[in-house]
Amino acid sequence: MNRPAPRIDLFDVRPEDERAFAFARDLRVIEALLFTSSGPVEARALKPHLSKEADLGALMEALTADYARRGVNVMKAAGGWMLGTAPDLARVVAGPLPEARKLSRAAIEVLAIVAYHQPVTRAEIEEIRGVSTSKGTLDVLLETGWVRLRGRRKAPGRPVTYGTTPAFLVQFGLDAVQDLPGIDEMKGAGLIDGRLAAGFAMPLPSDDPSLREDEEALEPEALDFALSPPPDEDDSDTPDEA
Repeated sequence: MNRPAPRIDLFDVRPEDERAFAFARDLRVIEALLFTSSGPVEARALKPHLSKEADLGALMEALTADYARRGVNVMKAAGGWMLGTAPDLARVVAGPLPEARKLSRAAIEVLAIVAYHQPVTRAEIEEIRGVSTSKGTLDVLLETGWVRLRGRRKAPGRPVTYGTTPAFLVQFGLDAVQDLPGIDEMKGAGLIDGRLAAGFAMPLPSDDPSLREDEEALEPEALDFALSPPPDEDDSDTPDEA
């Protein structure tokens, strides 16, 4: 197997053959960790298993280049790395899968708002959408694992705040939520009309897990608030739900 030559650190006084051996071993360690992981592996999980002088950037660059020619590629996702089927072979390996639950238009809109505006409350989602949003829509997104309860807003009623999860990033092939398309990209793809209202802007998304100044931690029983309302509860958004 031809692997890229190791990057030499001028301050590393070990013999060149020893450095090459360590580089090759570290590559194998990373390869094994990625292969046995069910999700993205972050740098902090890799480093304890590598040699003291390991250059993780060089190692991942070498491993990514090596796997680029294979049916399985090294991919960045959710702030880490994972092995995934090469995009051009996705249809080859896709077997008969159970029909996935299709999200309603309302759920897709809410998911987009959560992704770009997080942390965001249900009332804030409704204000942005311009229509009432049922708890059922949020329940569907919580069940997918793409949206989570973050905390509570320090405001009257202490409403729950929502944010995206690492599973959301993996599902949509994103390394970070900041990789979501901006206005120019959406215009180029024809998703947004070029004639936007004056002053229209999109927020720079951030999924920083730490609570904001206007948020406080959830108490354990807060999970009960994610349950759907009784079937007879009136909700103007219900017809659009998944």
